[in-house]
Amino acid sequence: MKIIHLGKFYPPEYGGIETVTFDLVEGLNNQGVKTDVLCSNKGTETKVDLINSGYQVIRAGTLAVINSTSISLKLISELNKCIHQYDAIHIHLPNPMANLAIWLIRPDCKVYLHWHSDIVKQKHMLKLYAPWLRWLIKRADGIVATSQQYADSSKWLSPNMEKVSIIPIGVADRIKNISSALVHKIRSEHKNKKIVLSIGRSAAYKGISYLIEACKYTNDDIVVLIGGPGVETFSDLIKKLGLEYKIKILGTIADQQLASYYAACDIFCLPSVYRSEAYGIVQVEAMSFSKPVVSCDISGSGVSWVNEHEKSGLLVPPSDPVALANAINKLCGDDVLRNKMALYARHRFEQELTAEKMVKKTIRMYTEKMPVFEKNKPAIFGAERIEALFNNEPALSARQIQQKESAN
Repeated sequence: MKIIHLGKFYPPEYGGIETVTFDLVEGLNNQGVKTDVLCSNKGTETKVDLINSGYQVIRAGTLAVINSTSISLKLISELNKCIHQYDAIHIHLPNPMANLAIWLIRPDCKVYLHWHSDIVKQKHMLKLYAPWLRWLIKRADGIVATSQQYADSSKWLSPNMEKVSIIPIGVADRIKNISSALVHKIRSEHKNKKIVLSIGRSAAYKGISYLIEACKYTNDDIVVLIGGPGVETFSDLIKKLGLEYKIKILGTIADQQLASYYAACDIFCLPSVYRSEAYGIVQVEAMSFSKPVVSCDISGSGVSWVNEHEKSGLLVPPSDPVALANAINKLCGDDVLRNKMALYARHRFEQELTAEKMVKKTIRMYTEKMPVFEKNKPAIFGAERIEALFNNEPALSARQIQQKESAN
């Protein structure tokens, strides 16, 4: 079995989807499933990286990024060149460019969709894109949903449950990455304080502004550390509210330091307020370090499945700074409750949310899902037409392709 994963980007470009893709690809290769990666490059150049784990990452040059979508014709041509080598393609969505590539090439291999999230924000673009997305779902041999809650609430997945496998996102256990010196430094900087850690981008759905407002109501012996790309933009709001003594902006935390920040905190907070937060991988990371979580009970999201209320942490209504503050105060002020939830959080991680379990369930899907698409149907734009497109040669029609295949 040989698989290629198709995603937007791949580490060292980091994000939630990129982290999942990395853990899956590394884990699959470690389990003997030969797996490569095709993704977009941040620049116009196409690069091929050979990874020490024994696989390759093809980074196709990008012309531009529009509505969070990388515009890359090279992604299509690179996929067309290599797809015949693979038994299956595993596509991480949302990714309209990958959808276009599959629609044009019409590969004969199995196609699996990893449904990280519906398209929520770009509603006007979705109206134009919807027909291609429906086609891709129909074409798919299997679909990964990260939680039953999200699958049930998705208008795209709920009518196609016969194709859906529920595979929760798991993360690698990175306890060994903790630096005791850095943990000591972080705790010393906030001596006699309970430390609340929050990590996320500055996107509106992440709810960081609500966490900042919640700090008006948190106890004075609590400090909130906020890390992530672009969070420096909240500095003015913190100053305006006079909360500099309660909040520290960390900016982007280096990957090699992340484990130490998780280890140093007392609790973790994910204040996301909209369904764009489909799962909340940072919750799982915090739980792997035995940290209780405060997060929001977002309707139709997997966030509240990951963080079990009053077991691994506390859930509060979205967009409610007072409720958020009360939950933080409760956990920080009750050592017995906090320690009890910390033990359960680690237990839940070990039982259901490790990268190893995610990888094993993915392999099971590869081996059990049967094709549901008519593979021999002639493509509208098959490999011959794509090759002609990039070589400036006359394109064969679908009928000509079928006649050519019959002759062979």
